[in-house]
Amino acid sequence: MDPGTLLARITDYASRPDPYPLYAELRAAGPVVPQEDGSLLVGGYHEVAALLHDPRLSADPRNRGLVTAKPPFLRLDDPEHHRLRTLAMRPFGPPHTPHRVDGMRAEIDRITAELLEPFEAGGRFDLVDDFAYPLPVTVICRLLGVPREDEPLFRAWSDALVAAADLRPDAGQAPREEADKARAEMGAYLVDLAEQRRDNPTGDLLSAFVNEPDPGRRLTREELAETAVLLLIAGHETTVNLITNGVLTLLRHPEELDRLRRTPGLLPQAIEELLRYEPPVHMRERIPLADVTVAGTTLPQGSTVILALAAGNRDPRRFADPDRFDPARPDNQHLGFGTGIHLCYGAPLARIEAHSALSALLPRLGTAQLAEDPPPYRQNAMLRGPRHLPLRV
Repeated sequence: MDPGTLLARITDYASRPDPYPLYAELRAAGPVVPQEDGSLLVGGYHEVAALLHDPRLSADPRNRGLVTAKPPFLRLDDPEHHRLRTLAMRPFGPPHTPHRVDGMRAEIDRITAELLEPFEAGGRFDLVDDFAYPLPVTVICRLLGVPREDEPLFRAWSDALVAAADLRPDAGQAPREEADKARAEMGAYLVDLAEQRRDNPTGDLLSAFVNEPDPGRRLTREELAETAVLLLIAGHETTVNLITNGVLTLLRHPEELDRLRRTPGLLPQAIEELLRYEPPVHMRERIPLADVTVAGTTLPQGSTVILALAAGNRDPRRFADPDRFDPARPDNQHLGFGTGIHLCYGAPLARIEAHSALSALLPRLGTAQLAEDPPPYRQNAMLRGPRHLPLRV
């Protein structure tokens, strides 16, 4: 088939259950593959990793003239990205040791156990709606300080934001308008909630943000809204896919499931392999701020570059036998959460939640069967995962 149609075929919903043959076709077509829509598709591990570390590639959509409003900091470039990310991380604790998140491990385990109580009764259980979605949403709402009765508000807002983050070329303007509306409503709600904690902190992240004692480290109202929204989305979207893709993979590989049940100490390594084998994030968009050469090919300034992280994760130049799921795989420096300055903001929390979830599920999955395989997938090709995962227990 024409390599120029690869992006259209990858984003076609029919490819959602198994895009990996298309990623292999992408890697075989060359380091940089021009697409019919004018974008440039990159799928090799080394090329994707190099470009994610290259400061000449911008994450800011304003550099393509798509938006004029300031995006959330994950879509900004340094130095503004570094400033806002640093301020957003301060309430979590020192770098790489998120004390606040670590301190919630027991609470996460308790929420996990509560959500799995219906699993014990047997019957039909939708892993997404009954477990993989409510777990991270509940956790991030507790971290932020969102009242429990308001947690259901975030499903519709989140769905609108995620729909607009897709790469579907035929999506039109409607998803972006709905996302802008959802972001404004969610931001206004969270800022109002934070303001209630000004001078009256309640030990949550919103209290920490609004009561920052150092004037030079305070977020503006607009920055607080964007950061709180981003925390909610980054704090659960990757985790939903990580847990759901993980369970689906384990049920498809019963010998490896049995191995993990016998050797639970392998679980942290297995989670890294799940992030490589079935990553929650498949693609990222970038815009070269100057002509950039990669593998002998020039990416023109201002072009749209699509970095296929999931294709890089299956690159045989980097990983031995890359299409095999190996929970004990060594040297597993995958791209499941990206890399570089825009490494997934929610990665530490996602790992802790995935460990809690899979630790609790491993003893139970021996009695579970997939009700349908492949399951129905979400529309989004970039944040890929099942929309439902019905199990018979």
